[in-house]
Amino acid sequence: MKVVIAPDSFKESLSAKEVAASIRAGFAQVFPHAEYVLLPVADGGEGTLAVLSDAYEAEVQELEVTGPLGGKRNVSYAFKEHTAFIEMAEVCGLDLIPREMRNPLKVSTFGVGELIRHAINLGATEILVGVGGSASNDGGIGMAAGMGYRFLDAAENEVAPIGENLTRITQIDGTGVPKALENVKIRVISDVASPLCGDNGATAIFGPQKGLPQAEIARVDAMLADFYTRHFGRIPTEPGSGAGGGMGAGLAEFLSAELNAGIEFVLARLKMQKVCQDADFIIVGEGRMDGQTAQGKAPLGVAECAPKNVPVIAICGSVTEDVSELYSKGITAVFPSIGRVAPLAETLYDAAENIERTARNVAALVTRGF
Repeated sequence: MKVVIAPDSFKESLSAKEVAASIRAGFAQVFPHAEYVLLPVADGGEGTLAVLSDAYEAEVQELEVTGPLGGKRNVSYAFKEHTAFIEMAEVCGLDLIPREMRNPLKVSTFGVGELIRHAINLGATEILVGVGGSASNDGGIGMAAGMGYRFLDAAENEVAPIGENLTRITQIDGTGVPKALENVKIRVISDVASPLCGDNGATAIFGPQKGLPQAEIARVDAMLADFYTRHFGRIPTEPGSGAGGGMGAGLAEFLSAELNAGIEFVLARLKMQKVCQDADFIIVGEGRMDGQTAQGKAPLGVAECAPKNVPVIAICGSVTEDVSELYSKGITAVFPSIGRVAPLAETLYDAAENIERTARNVAALVTRGF
């Protein structure tokens, strides 16, 4: 029996590789002699760097850059020949900011620009940037500043490039951007298909989980729309432009980057369809399965690689009522792993044990002809 295990990470808890190992440990209690193929996946959010660097056998390195609230922090990136791999969540991920301090309008993405500039200085001609999992909502201006752009107000004073200052910016000076950028292809790996603004945009969908009060959604959305209308003549509507608090739009407009659907991009490089061709079972997963999962996130992407009549089983932390939409899109069954009501910190700590137990129970059902 061949079992393909291809989960995404469980946000703020376990990496995709750790989730895959826990699923295998549980399944192997029932099927110790099965063939297990572990292919951790990512869709542009946290964990994308690890997945792609493994797939490309790229060397992981560290660089000190500006952190999400100022100050400096060491972040990881990867390099292989002339290709660099960067993950936005490494620089300004939501998990880097204590819950009581979360405010996406004060988070800096400057370090993302510093990383890109560093990669260009190393000789990169292709840069892959995963833009999910961020704590920011600045439309990418922090990243642009890290690349050399300057943002000025009406009195020509430099403005700090954070979300709360979008309306103060009247001029953009790009003379400090390295000329070498013209010879570099930047590919955005986006974990969502959201446009920049509107009901399905960066602010409305992801602002609340980043600490933005519901009462502020309309005002902040209008700030992003106003900024892009004034400086670029349009509001980006391309799928993925709203990813990373508008980082997708920022990379596209400031650096001429190409937007890519994250999970499709990653699965093609993992050759997922070929690996699944002779599988008997495929197991996917992510921390929370909900309506967003049905919009093209990692579990659904893997399910679309499954041959007809091969069960695709999802193991997740929690589920919401709208998860039923997944049943018509290739997911056979969904199993939440949280075993008891407990404080969030405790639940996150117990994630590996909960996943292993759930995988063991799923395998036991398989022995009964599930």
